[in-house]
Amino acid sequence: MSAPVTMVTRRLSFLAMSASPAGCWSPSGRLCYDKRAYVDARTPKVDLHLVQPEPACPKLIVEGVSKRFLSSRARVEALEDVSLSVAAGEFVCLVGPSGCGKSTLLDIIAGLTKPDRGRVVVDGRAVHGPGQQRLGLFQEPALFPGLNVFGNGMFGLKLKPNLTNRQRREIAEHYLRLVGLEKFRHAYVHELSGGMKQRVALARALAPDPEVLLMDEPFAALDALTRDQLYGDIQHIWAESRKTIVFVTHNVREAVCLGHRVVLMLRDPGRIAQAFDVPLARPRDINSPELASYASQIATALKGKSASGASE
Repeated sequence: MSAPVTMVTRRLSFLAMSASPAGCWSPSGRLCYDKRAYVDARTPKVDLHLVQPEPACPKLIVEGVSKRFLSSRARVEALEDVSLSVAAGEFVCLVGPSGCGKSTLLDIIAGLTKPDRGRVVVDGRAVHGPGQQRLGLFQEPALFPGLNVFGNGMFGLKLKPNLTNRQRREIAEHYLRLVGLEKFRHAYVHELSGGMKQRVALARALAPDPEVLLMDEPFAALDALTRDQLYGDIQHIWAESRKTIVFVTHNVREAVCLGHRVVLMLRDPGRIAQAFDVPLARPRDINSPELASYASQIATALKGKSASGASE
């Protein structure tokens, strides 16, 4: 950062490394660390500051989005005036309690749900419905049981124009290698473990080369050992593809492990409360003390925000 930034200082101290992700932008306040802060070798601490930078050419813009669900019994304010900018190649994690609108926001970004107010813009174009430039990965891999691993990886490419069959096969094989399943290309869904199924679903989502990848708790149903391995895999895949990713999770440590930025959401109504930059070098180990310390600070902030919101 070449010049000092006017800051509203909120002092937080925690263990952290000195690397900073590039291109992290937020239209609301976010926390980032001051590179000029001295880091003591024995007690590595950094000073964080609440700043409000202007987004520079964001890939994805969520602008004043509100969504209400009505029924004969209740009215649910799923989202109220939510704004968010995501830079190209940024990995943003949405964290919050159940019912805060995380998945609803992801559906709106995907074009599966229309907002009552506001809009979503990707690469300067407003989102009016689903499109191949925004693809999703969910808790259930939703693979086709009648197709083998290679056939599932090829599925989305069949809908992509201007490709020869040879090009489609080469692309599918590339992404199967990227997720480590090239040796299982002939295996069927019932022969795969839960983690392998999610890898196939990830390869299928990446193959059509979407502009934005949307991930809604894709590891929630997996055991802890498989999740830990996939955290490393997804970081490797991001490093190779540099995709813009919006990732929904309830797990703060998972968010800190994967994201350049962690966005806290609250419910009643669903809204963004705060955003944190994650100044940790990659690849990250979810069991590292540095990551655990950072996740603890964010979890404390989330609990404090939730408690104050409930008392209002």
